[in-house]
Parts: sequence; structure tokens; C-alpha cells
Amino acid sequence: MHFLTRFLFLSTALAARPFINEPDTGFEEYLGDLAKGTLPPLDDIRGIPDFDYAARNYLNSSSYTFYRTGAAGEWSYRNNLEIFQRLRFIPRVLNDVSKVASTLPTTILGYNFSAPFFIAPATRAGLGHERAELNLVEGAFAGNILYVPALYATLSIEAIAAGKPNNASQVTFQQLYAASNMTIVEQNIRRAEKAGSKAIVFTIDAPATSTRHRAARYTLGNANSDTSVLTWDLYAHLRNLTSLPIIPKGINNAADAVRAVEAGAPAIYISNHGGRQLDGSPSPLEIAMEIYEKAPEVFKKVDVLADSGIRYGTDVLKMLALGVKAVGLGRPFMYSNVYGVDGVKKLIEILKTEIVADAANLGVADLKNITTDYLNLAGMYQNFV
Repeated sequence: MHFLTRFLFLSTALAARPFINEPDTGFEEYLGDLAKGTLPPLDDIRGIPDFDYAARNYLNSSSYTFYRTGAAGEWSYRNNLEIFQRLRFIPRVLNDVSKVASTLPTTILGYNFSAPFFIAPATRAGLGHERAELNLVEGAFAGNILYVPALYATLSIEAIAAGKPNNASQVTFQQLYAASNMTIVEQNIRRAEKAGSKAIVFTIDAPATSTRHRAARYTLGNANSDTSVLTWDLYAHLRNLTSLPIIPKGINNAADAVRAVEAGAPAIYISNHGGRQLDGSPSPLEIAMEIYEKAPEVFKKVDVLADSGIRYGTDVLKMLALGVKAVGLGRPFMYSNVYGVDGVKKLIEILKTEIVADAANLGVADLKNITTDYLNLAGMYQNFV
């Protein structure tokens, strides 16, 4: 079947069935009549999507909407979640997978972490819990994963750095935006340096505000509404301002991935901003597939990070198989934060457990050696759920 025909068939199939924000795994039925404004017991959280329901039931509509909103009709938000289930595995059997848990740790820019996932930059953690980003930095430290604080966090760059346990030895990266006033950008770089950040994650897919109908109903503005000049020349200029590695976040295609490597990027970050910026933008899975098909050398030259739509251990495995080094989760950690640091810690443990179990069931003995041999790429656009 011709690709365009298959694509149109896929689009029709998606439009014909309702979107389910999180799959029905019996959570609401199990909880019974849980009063609005009440949190389910943390012990009853079994999967990452459970945190979404918990936050939606607990938070006021405005706060939940700020986290949940997507761009325009939210088709990219939906696609981020659903596309993972259209890529099937090719499980292998009778492999010795008894030591796969020992292969969970990874490195990002040479820094050691306990797992190939991290807390992606997401704004205003204070809407979910009074301790705001302190829960995220402490939870990341406890789980030994990377945390990338957002520029527009509830707490300042300095306050988050001061909240690091263990005498600030924890490795964090700092997310930054461009601005029409470049003096502000340079000041933020200096603040990140002084706070001990080990890298700058520079968002490049938000040169202007975005259309967010869901959020607009509550008069919620975008965290970043500044229209700024984003060019490769600007990226080069920023690299000359600091010795910190600057990772471009928001790579959406293979051509830009190649361009970033040529521009000296030490790593690249593929993302469609969680489906919050441009509706119709591709999911990270699609972007990773395009890079794998058109410019596979990128995965060998630099660390490739990704976020948007990750909810399960199987999602992580699919990204790793394509060559992605580590994946970020934004909304899920915001939702887990309603439980405080214990919620953040539980999400980390859930995902670690799922990755290991799913890898074993897939027949992967070593996560460092997972490849596309485990993915049915040819059947990608023939699978519907």
C-alpha cells in the first residue's frame, strides 16, 4: 500500500474513534466514588497514567489545565501518546535476560545516571505542590536520574540549586529560552553557571507564543510568550558565551539534527514541546525514526535525548532501540508532584521496574545493545489500536 494511502487511512481511523487520555486499566473502578479534590492513596498508583487521573481529580481545573493543555486541537498531543502503540515489537525468546537490570544505568554527556530517563523541563511545579521544584530535585537525587529545571519554574534557578541534597553535588542541566533582549539570555546563562548547572538545554522550537484553546479558557498564558529571533547564528553566539555544553531542544527532523551536529552541538534533544507549541508537529518517535532512516550517523556522533508522550517502559525501549540515549518525562512528573517528593520517587521506581521487566520479556539481555531488530518498523502504519 502506498505510504500516502496508508497515512490517509490511518488519519481516518484515528478521527473515527474517541481519544482516551489514559487507558482504562480499572483504576477509577477500583477507587470507587473518590471525592473531587481528594488524592487516591499513593500505594494504589500502579502505572504512570494513574498520576494523570490523580492530579485531575485533586487539582483545581485551572492548575490541571495548565499542565494538560496542548496546542490548538491537541492532535499532536494525542499522537505523542498513541503512536507508540502503532509500533509493534519483535520479541526474541530463549535469551538469557537474567542480568538485564544491571544494564539500566546510562550516561548523558559523560555523567552517570541510574536509568535512561530524566525529568524534562516543565514549568510551575508550584501549581501541584507547595514545595514546587524542591520535590523534583530531591526525587531526582534519590533516584539518581537527571533533572532539567525549567527557566519558568515556580522557584528560581538559585532556589532550586540551593535545594539540592548532599552539598549540591547533584548533576542538573538548566533549560533556557531565547528572548528579544539578549542581555537577559546572557544573564540567565551566568545564573545557570553560578548555580552549578552542567549543561544548558536551549529550547529552539518556541520562537513565538502558541495557540492553546484549553488553557485560554482559564486565561492561562504561555510560560514563554516572547517572540524572539532563533537562528543557527544565535546558537553559535550562545556557545561562545559559555564553556557549558548547549543542547538544542526541539529538533523535529533529520535535516536539523544533522545541522545541529555540524554546528557543534554536544547532544541534541528531539521534542515537539509535548504537543503544546505547534499542532501537527511530529511525535518524538516519528522524529527518531526519520533520523534513523535518513541520518543514522547522528546517533553515533552525539547523545540524542527525547521527550513527549513517554508513559511506559515499552515506550522507553522503542526509543532506545532507535538510538536515543535517554528520554524525558514532563507532565507525568508534574502530576506525580501532587504527592510531594514521595510521588516523584514512586514514578521513578515504576518506570525503572517497567523498563527492566519489559526488556526481559522482549528478550533484551543488555539495554546498551537493544537495536531496531526488536522493532517491526515495516508494519508501523499498518497497526491500529
